[in-house]
Amino acid sequence: MRLTCRLPACISREARIVKGDSSHSRTQAERREQTRAALIAAARALFAERGFAAAGREEIVERAGVTRGALYHHFASKEELFRAVYEEVETELCDATIAAGGGTRDPVEQLRLGALSFLDAAATPEVRRIVLLDAPAVFAPGVRRALAEQYGLGLVRGALEAAEQAGRLRIGPVDALAPVVLAALHEAATSIADGADPAGVRSVIEGMIASITTEAA
Repeated sequence: MRLTCRLPACISREARIVKGDSSHSRTQAERREQTRAALIAAARALFAERGFAAAGREEIVERAGVTRGALYHHFASKEELFRAVYEEVETELCDATIAAGGGTRDPVEQLRLGALSFLDAAATPEVRRIVLLDAPAVFAPGVRRALAEQYGLGLVRGALEAAEQAGRLRIGPVDALAPVVLAALHEAATSIADGADPAGVRSVIEGMIASITTEAA
């Protein structure tokens, strides 16, 4: 028997096979991403409601509608899942802070508006629990420093550097000032969440920013 292959037909068939495999891979990837997103959403809600320590793995997978095996397929530990939740919350927090100052080119006004936006967002129960209370206890010091640099501390440093470049920063250096400003913002947000008068706390933060910056010439 002679085995023959008509080249165009063979190419067409191979193309169909490859296309089918690609579609299958995309479907698998989409399912994996959906499962991961469901786990993060469920964990985020439970961490916000009960805190990291009180939120159980079984509760998380039950709320997510997945198996325990799926949890460990995506996250090696509960701490790793918490980090994914933390980074999602911090990303949203930073985006809101940046957007708040987007309507002005004045770097000091950007700093002020961003700080007030942070206070509004960070005083919510979810951000207070996940970012301000649980994160410092869950993450090792090295991880905390890396995440702070990537999110809040990096954002504050960038805002202060912009003010410095405009000749509007009264004191420095920025690397020493940024952690102090961020710590003050965290403490202010915690105070509001604990019942302090929001207007009074906001006034203090605005006074702090005024004290470290100068007015536009």
